Amino acid sequence: MLNLKLDAAAQGRLLQYLVLIEKWNRVHNLTAVRDVNDMLSQHLLDSLAVLPYLGAETSLLDVGSGAGLPGIPLAIAEPSLSVTLLDSSQKRVSFMTQCKTELKLANVSVVHQRVEDYRPAPGFDVVISRAFSELSEFVALASRHVKSGGRLLAMKGRYPDEEIASLPKANFTTKVVALTIPELNARRHLVEIAVP
Repeated sequence: MLNLKLDAAAQGRLLQYLVLIEKWNRVHNLTAVRDVNDMLSQHLLDSLAVLPYLGAETSLLDVGSGAGLPGIPLAIAEPSLSVTLLDSSQKRVSFMTQCKTELKLANVSVVHQRVEDYRPAPGFDVVISRAFSELSEFVALASRHVKSGGRLLAMKGRYPDEEIASLPKANFTTKVVALTIPELNARRHLVEIAVP
């Protein structure tokens, strides 16, 4: 179990977010998951499972956010966290912007840009990705967006042995945590990469 303490307002927003994904999915094909019950475990709970690993960080960049996962659920669950959603697809950016408006997410910014072209200032405490790319590409593209002493977090399915082996050893410290997602019979791992 996730053992998260979310108030009624946050729970309501999370369910409203799922309704928005289901509605937009009919026309815009945001995600391959079609059933709202499957979305609950495969998208919502999967995203929220990383919340305990965020620590006291105040800013988060979600790279290749897609339908806003994991950034929007994290922003709803932790209103003090400043979340930037980054995606190169106008369709997905339009959806995330609609979510920001309808769910009244003052702590969310939506950016339509490729990660390699994005030039924010200053950097973020955490840069996260979910099904964005292999670890080596994620590190190459996203590590410059992390503040010194910050972290990259990559959400993966099964343990990514080969991807970890391809990382440059000298520059980064890597830790992998197995995640347990309620109602989801699949392996999930969080790869934490400390940026010097």
